[in-house]
Amino acid sequence: MHATGNLGRFHQATRSVLAGLLMSSAGAVAALEADPIPNSVVKVHVTQRGPSPLRPWSKNEARESSGSGFIIEGKRIITNAHVVQYASQIYVQVSGSSERLPAKALFVAPPIDLAVLTVDNEAFFADHPALEVEPAIAREKTAVNVYGFPMGGDQLSITEGIVSRVDFSPYFYDEMGVRIQIDAAINPGNSGGPAIAGGKVVGIAFSGMNRSTGADNIGYLIATEELLTVLRDFEDGKYDGKPKLWHEVQTTENDTLRSWLKLSADVGGAMITRCGDDTGVLQVGDVITHVGPHSVERDGYVRLSGELPFVYQYYVEKLAKDGTVSLKIVRDGAAQEVAAPVAARRQRLIPYLENTYPEYFIIGPLVFSAPSQELVFARESAQWIGSLLIMGSPLISRMSDGPAFEGEQLVYVPSPFLPHAVTKSYSAPTLRVLKAVNHEPVRNLKHLVALIRDSQDEYLEFEFIGRSTERLVFRRAELLGVTEEILSDAGIRNQYSDSLRAVWEQKAAAN
Repeated sequence: MHATGNLGRFHQATRSVLAGLLMSSAGAVAALEADPIPNSVVKVHVTQRGPSPLRPWSKNEARESSGSGFIIEGKRIITNAHVVQYASQIYVQVSGSSERLPAKALFVAPPIDLAVLTVDNEAFFADHPALEVEPAIAREKTAVNVYGFPMGGDQLSITEGIVSRVDFSPYFYDEMGVRIQIDAAINPGNSGGPAIAGGKVVGIAFSGMNRSTGADNIGYLIATEELLTVLRDFEDGKYDGKPKLWHEVQTTENDTLRSWLKLSADVGGAMITRCGDDTGVLQVGDVITHVGPHSVERDGYVRLSGELPFVYQYYVEKLAKDGTVSLKIVRDGAAQEVAAPVAARRQRLIPYLENTYPEYFIIGPLVFSAPSQELVFARESAQWIGSLLIMGSPLISRMSDGPAFEGEQLVYVPSPFLPHAVTKSYSAPTLRVLKAVNHEPVRNLKHLVALIRDSQDEYLEFEFIGRSTERLVFRRAELLGVTEEILSDAGIRNQYSDSLRAVWEQKAAAN
């Protein structure tokens, strides 16, 4: 009797617990249904084909991946650039729906890792309203919810955290911007999803700290200030990027250095150690003390609203106008004002691809291309780094250089010989930089194409830069004659990239 009574009480308690759980579950569902944010967050499905490091005439194998995105005014969908870079197909899908709608990229901005998509289906935007974007920078301790579709499931995920740090940091391709650190982890698939505070978007998920570093629950957001800057930039139909000073600087915190620079105690500033242009407006040893009206502290930082310490470049992009920015400097102990040139892009001899494919030209068994930062130092090229250092290759020694003259471009051989008997006993000049053809220095890839096109010599001699390199000599007529055969055997459709077609085909017009 006693046992039966206990069992009855146990069943009654169980029913109460289950009822409570059901009520709690129903409340959670109701709360989720009441939240309008999920209806404006999408999963982005992408098929990507990136460039092939050693085969510039082709693309990598198709790879399917996914990320997140959200709708803003103007019938636009925001996501990360890295989610849709090199995409051959893009689809968007809302939570709770099995339908994938074809989407297209209006533009992709890899330096700041943002992209804007749209879909042609007007009804889609009628059913899924735009989220409001908060223009102000989120401050520390602000509570945020990150929406997205990370790995581990197919349904929308919502994680909660707080803003733990705000700084002005490097992004990609020499770009800098406002970055927000939160204590909610950002996982693969979260990229491009919105971070919400007070019902508004305050950031876009784009990166997480790798746990192999020992860190846990650290994620990064692109501040909405950067999103709004990009959207304004693109109003004319093209993305230009943010203007910057390209000079290298150091702090002026050392007392002896300050005495040598003749800086008074009330002056801060960042000292220029290397000039990023040849205009002479700024010189090595100049101390940048103000960007517009904003004073630069001894550590090279400015104070945003008297609180946030940001690198002085933050105000350069804000105040630049018509290609210059107003600075106050100290030179040889004397204060003066200058209008310093700014540029959105740094001139690099070895540039970044930024969502483009490399140029190439094939003649006989030789493949020539223009190197990029991504391709030269890709995983497939890593095995060559040691030998490149030993031979003194410009791919290493000039990695950070600008062009020495207008139109300078390195031309290198990205791949081994394409198979053919004409290469008998020659060693493949893989990753060697071309110096000259028939003793004529090669200025760039188009110049190489023109040299081969216009040559009337019996032989073509290829000379490469660096130690332990062979000279390759071929009969010109034979090299031209076997090219089509080699292309066919290798399954290569085109002898050159589209950008070189007009240069090579001028030969036919001249003849």
